[in-house]
Amino acid sequence: MNENKVGIGYQNFAEIREEHIFYIDKTYFIRDWWEYADKVTLITRPRRFGKTLNMSMIECFFSNQYAGRSDLFEGLSIWKEKDPSGKYIYRQLQGTFPVIFLSFANIKATKYEDMIYKITEVIADLYAQNYNLLKENLLNENEKEYYRSIKPGMEEKVASGAIYFMANFLQRYYNKKVIIILDEYDTPMQESWLSGYWNEASDFFRGLFNSTFKTNPYLLRGLITGITRIPKESIFSDLNNLEVVTTTSDKYQTAFGFTEKEVFEALDNAGLGKEKKGVKEWYDGFTFGSISDIYNPWSIVSFIGKKGKYDTYWSNTSGNGLINSLVQRGNTTIKSAMEDLIKGGQLTTELDEQIIFNQLIANTNAVWSLLLATGYLRVLKMEYIGQYKRKVYTLALTNMEVQSMFEVMIKSWFENITEIAYNNFIKALLMNDVDAMNEFMTEIALQSFSNFDIAPSASSKDAPERFYHGFVLGLMVELSGRYQIISNRESGFGRYDIMLIPKDKEKDNAYIIEFKVYKSAKEKNLEDTVQNALAQIQEKQYDTQLLAEGFAARQIKKYGFAFHGKTCLIGANTDKAKRSILL
Repeated sequence: MNENKVGIGYQNFAEIREEHIFYIDKTYFIRDWWEYADKVTLITRPRRFGKTLNMSMIECFFSNQYAGRSDLFEGLSIWKEKDPSGKYIYRQLQGTFPVIFLSFANIKATKYEDMIYKITEVIADLYAQNYNLLKENLLNENEKEYYRSIKPGMEEKVASGAIYFMANFLQRYYNKKVIIILDEYDTPMQESWLSGYWNEASDFFRGLFNSTFKTNPYLLRGLITGITRIPKESIFSDLNNLEVVTTTSDKYQTAFGFTEKEVFEALDNAGLGKEKKGVKEWYDGFTFGSISDIYNPWSIVSFIGKKGKYDTYWSNTSGNGLINSLVQRGNTTIKSAMEDLIKGGQLTTELDEQIIFNQLIANTNAVWSLLLATGYLRVLKMEYIGQYKRKVYTLALTNMEVQSMFEVMIKSWFENITEIAYNNFIKALLMNDVDAMNEFMTEIALQSFSNFDIAPSASSKDAPERFYHGFVLGLMVELSGRYQIISNRESGFGRYDIMLIPKDKEKDNAYIIEFKVYKSAKEKNLEDTVQNALAQIQEKQYDTQLLAEGFAARQIKKYGFAFHGKTCLIGANTDKAKRSILL
């Protein structure tokens, strides 16, 4: 580590070195990547893990535009690297190749046409950077005409082959094959899924990536980074020269992110050595390959830059939209599991590291795979199960920063609810005032229910259930300090929906809540639905657990919540349901 000034948000390697900004030496990645000699490498890591900085480092090292810039690497591990004969072999490679460096990090658009336009802007800028090629005796008249046609808004078919042709021009000009770097390749793909034009986007990128990385004879090496691994079938069709390195792979385990040794050294140098325990609790937890105790660089640099102030630095940066959408749209299984995870629990599941966006709503495992890839979950252990050695992972939330982020995220789902209505509902619940609960539920449900993202594939009968689970998570954030909140667990002869167990049973009551959706074939009205919910609590003896823990029967309050479309009715075991609330 260099003892330089701490700066937040630097992603340009040359700038960091020239301005003497705090930097932890990752230049051994240059050696490892070069010696592995894979034709095209895709490396996935969560956001803010140094992907862009490392790609900038690769560009600075190999690009002939940085020829003679030994000053950028002097004192770093790559500059000290020797072969068995004692020669500094990598010094000879610095600044010797034509390099194309593109980033899709800012390709975010709600419409397909806007995404394509942004892509053409990136490609047009590449051509502008190399405009000197037009002045050389290199291109024929047709090629010059093609070159001048590369501009923002160009046709899709022209854009899809433009990187290929630039590699052709550079190879002819420098008489060397080209290194092509593509940073954050999947950002526009994520946006396309969120905005509903995934199929169109995948068709375009399939053509672009095929011409750039598969059928390109002018390519020496390709290096691609992103957050997710999208299946070859989606956009890397028939790209059999692609080496994929995910968070569970053994390659490049420490090249992205900070190791614990690096973090603790940095804390000592910054005079923050006494904060090691707190920093580990807040920001540790990432695992790449077989290496655990990896820290997010953004959080660590921010923590040091803010002189030891703990905050959700990483989770406060942009990029949570996809995760927010998935959890909010998720089915009851996802929401229930998230409750457990936020409370410090674990999740055991199979995973497929290939993120199939079309399956994210229907396939629960796909959601957990995405949460792992994006850094919100960590691997506690992996086991091979059964005859076919299926990989089964035990997962947990990565650290306290992530836990805090999810709590804030869930609470934000209710941000349009007036604080008075929400607080009053909570008060009414704790005071066992069914009339007031119904009254304040009117405003809460009216403002929040319509804001929930219901998946297009979801049936209408799912809506109240989804609302309930969203509400439970919001309620949990508010009451988690006072109550242990448990949902969908066995007690007596069945599984209750939710149980609130007070941490101080001398002060607070316990609660059992059962939710039911109105069924016209079985019930005349919502009053019947409420009574069925309350009857189920009694018949299944859901209070068995609480009674066993020493709660008196009078301390156990039982509620039935009935839903029908946008209509809700709440009733208690000691009281008839007061009235229906038509929302």
